[in-house]
This record gives sequence, structure tokens and C-alpha cells, in this order.
Amino acid sequence: MSQKRPNIIQTVASYSKQLLGFIRQRVNTDEDAEDILQDVWYQLSSVPEIEAIEQIGSWLYRVARNRIIDKYRKQKPDSLEDYGYEDEDGEFYFKDILLADDGTPETVYMKELFWEQLTLALQELPESQRQVFIWNELEDQTFQEISDRTGENIKTLISRKRYAVRHLRERLETFYQEFVNY
Repeated sequence: MSQKRPNIIQTVASYSKQLLGFIRQRVNTDEDAEDILQDVWYQLSSVPEIEAIEQIGSWLYRVARNRIIDKYRKQKPDSLEDYGYEDEDGEFYFKDILLADDGTPETVYMKELFWEQLTLALQELPESQRQVFIWNELEDQTFQEISDRTGENIKTLISRKRYAVRHLRERLETFYQEFVNY
């Protein structure tokens, strides 16, 4: 084991900077890049005989690439609930406005305005994206239920919803900023 330690230390010292740069170019945040790099080093430390790896550099980059792919596969689908802000009382979401039933004039007005903007933005979407968004987000159907209904692959449905949420976020950004600053 003492022979293995210098080899790991030497490998980490030799490849850390280059490997981190490689990963950073392919992920959204520095934190994600550092997490993936840490996973790569952990996997290297788990190899019983590091000396058996003929091309250590190629092996490290392949592991990093696989971890990057895994990270993107594991991302949860975007949700309307991701649109939130902090007020004095804590976190608050647009969905709370849509489902609020307090009857105050401000809430009623904001609901009407939001639904109007959301409806306009939804009409701009392709039918398949609009339907998946409505079923999943507004009617609380699971992707499995939607898949059973439509015969579509769950990954396809998740992708369609992601495109819909991206469009809605861009389209409703101004409204959102005005609401937050209200």
C-alpha cells in the first residue's frame, strides 16, 4: 500500500489542473466541476492496482467524461416551482399564487395577470410541449401516467417539458421580476 500512495499523489499532482479545466468546460458551475473531479479521484483511489492502468491520462479523462454524462442524466426535470423568491416570511412560489384562495384583491389580480401571461406563453409552445407541461405541472400527473396515456417514452416527455419550462422562464422573466419587486 505504501507503494501505491506516491503513485496516486503523483497522478493527482500531474493531472489535477488539466482535468479540472476539461471538466469546467463541460459543466455549468465550478462547484459541479470540483465535485466531478473529486469523484474521479475517488474512483482512482478505489482501483486495487493503479499500476495496471496502462494509459492513466486516458483513463482519467474517460472517467471524467462518464461522470459529466451521469450528472446530466441525473438532473431533475425543470419545474414551475423553481420560480421562487425569498420574502420576510420565507420562501414563496408562483404556484402558491395560482393555488391561493385568500380572496384578497391583490392575490386575485396577480392570479388573473399570471394566468393571462402563462396562457399566452403556453400558446407559443408546440402542442406536444404544451400538453406535457400542462399535464405534469398543472394537473399533477406523473411522467409515467403521461407515458401510459400517450405511448411516448418518459425521457421524451421530460425533454419536452424541459423545453417548455425554458421557454416559459424566458417569456415570463419580465413578469417575474416585476412581481418580485412589487
